Formats: sequence, structure tokens, C-alpha cells
Amino acid sequence: MFQIVSFDAGNGPVVGLRDGDNYYGSETFGSVREIIDQWPLAEEKLVSAAQRIAERSPQTGVKLLAPLAEPRNIYITGANYTDHIEEMSRAFNLNLIEDAKNKGIPPWFLPKSVSSVVGPDAQVSIPKGVECLDWEVELAVIIGREGKNVPVSEALNYVAGYTVANDLSARDRMNRDYEAADSAFRLDWLRHKSFDGSCPMGPAITPASFVEDVQNLAVKLWVNDELMQDSHTSKMIYGVADLVSGLSEQISLKPGDVILTGTPAGVGSARQQFLKSGDRVRQSIEQIGEFEFTIR
Repeated sequence: MFQIVSFDAGNGPVVGLRDGDNYYGSETFGSVREIIDQWPLAEEKLVSAAQRIAERSPQTGVKLLAPLAEPRNIYITGANYTDHIEEMSRAFNLNLIEDAKNKGIPPWFLPKSVSSVVGPDAQVSIPKGVECLDWEVELAVIIGREGKNVPVSEALNYVAGYTVANDLSARDRMNRDYEAADSAFRLDWLRHKSFDGSCPMGPAITPASFVEDVQNLAVKLWVNDELMQDSHTSKMIYGVADLVSGLSEQISLKPGDVILTGTPAGVGSARQQFLKSGDRVRQSIEQIGEFEFTIR
């Protein structure tokens, strides 16, 4: 198995392959977006390159960068883990729908700014005035084919690969308090979800063909080595195939689109504990990878 990475070995960004702890620059591609835009033909070339990798010397002194620094679009999936629905219902006395899929309700998506992406070991600044910065580890799905009205049965064929993301959220920016509580203009999703650095992503892209069952992966997040989120992709209400299909009904999918698939239980708002300067956040998804970043 190999992973697709973007890294800097001292001479600027390089795209390449990671095999364990070894990194190899690509001899064919100049960026990850170039790879994704040509998927699945590019995957065939990468498989061939990986078979010859033993003939080359790995690069040293590598600094990992965001695996897809310039997504075409980022879409957030709201309320998509059963355990997260349960914790938010308890914490805030909300009547949230736990069986939305079985009731025929489509998945819920929001856009997130593509300029919010940062990579492993980033230092993310708390936005001015924000006191309730929350963490949300999420499986990120990277689309590799154009598609519209994609059937669920074929949806995973449109996925190039997976990486780990964090949908950082400024909880105290969600409401525009000067608007009435019942106003359609009260919610402010842009300030809540799309500030600089609000989408840490890494450490690499695992091709979808290497993930036997994407609904069978452990998902974890630590703050300063304290385990906060400990869940599993089997707890998704809408699986990855449902999300790809559902999004394609609303808008045409393009290579380089990223779908954040929702976060499980364990977020800070449920326990009224939020990130502060100096905190170190580490997130891990089984078979996909692990990375960390720091709050400043």
C-alpha cells in the first residue's frame, strides 16, 4: 500500500508517494490536484511507480504539507453520527432526528472555504474575539470523477481517496445575536466554520482502492494527549456512498471536491470545554493516518 503526499524537502512543495516512513517525489506529477484531476488514470501510473520504488532512495528531512492544499470545493456534512446526535440532544435538550436516513430525509451539506485548509503541524490562530473554539475530527472524502445523480450502488467508484480532517468551529460565532431568535438571518455559518486555518488536513491521501470497508474505521482525537473523541465510521447515519450520491443530486461532483463526513461524539461544546492557545490537537483515523496541529 502507498499513500499520496505533498511535502517540502527543502526546495519547495513536492508531490509524491509515502511508503511507511519513506517519501519519494513523483517523476510524473507536479501537484496533488494534477493527480486527482486525472484520476483514475493517474492511479494506474502511481501503482506502476510504487512497484519500482525500491530502486530509488527516499528523500530525507521531509516536512509534510496539506495533502490537498487547493480543493476544488469543500462540503461539510451536518449531524451525521448517531453518538454525536445523542450527546448534543442530551447536552442542549434538543429534539434531534436520530433516524433521518430511515425517514427518507436527505443528508445535509454546507460549503466551507477552500482557503481554510492547513497541513500537519500547522499553528492555527484563534480568530479575534472567539472564546469557544471547538474540535471536530472527520473522515475527508476526495472525489476523483465527475458525476451527477450518482446511484448509491456506484458512488464509491467516484472516490479517489481519503484523508483526515478537522472541521474547527467557532461556536460563539454561529449566531448573529442582533437578529431575532426566529429570524432566517440569525445563523452565520461562514463565520462559524470558515476562518483561516479552520480545516487542518493530513497527513496523506490513502487511495480508496486500499480501504476495504470505509464504514469500519476507528476515529479518535486527543487534546494535549487526553482522548476526547473515540468512535467509529460504522456510526455514520449516512455512509460515504450515501453522501456522495446525495451531494451529486444537489450539485455536480468534480475531481478535487472534498466531502467532510461529519464528526462523532466527544466535541468540546457538549462538555463546555474549548481550545485555548498552546493546545495540541491530534487526530487519527484507522488505515488513513494521524497528524497534529497546535492552537495559538
